[in-house]
Amino acid sequence: MPEPVGFANRFAAATIDFLVLFIVTGLLAIVGWTGFFVETLLPAAAVVWFWRRYGATPGKMAVSARIVDAASGGAPTLARLVTRYLAYLVSALPLFLGFVWIAIDRRRQGWHDKIARTMVVYEDD
Repeated sequence: MPEPVGFANRFAAATIDFLVLFIVTGLLAIVGWTGFFVETLLPAAAVVWFWRRYGATPGKMAVSARIVDAASGGAPTLARLVTRYLAYLVSALPLFLGFVWIAIDRRRQGWHDKIARTMVVYEDD
């Protein structure tokens, strides 16, 4: 299995993804598109779509990372990816400790990765 991506690169990837989503949803708000769909469902659908289609979001692609099934190293199922996205809440609620866990975990998995049984690894060259 390829090398797991550590906290610093995953944080950089998350920052890039946040900026992309902020710009897109900001532009949609400027033209009058606001509400639950634009602010919650659209970003969730976009993130899961990128994970499913490319194995990574733009931020993860920028750091040459991809999401894999923790057991097989293959592409995770759609159900596992949706679970991973929903499990972000578990990682975020207790003062973001589930994300900080990436820095101390031997396999560099956050709580959301453990719940969904996924890993973020460096892309094979």
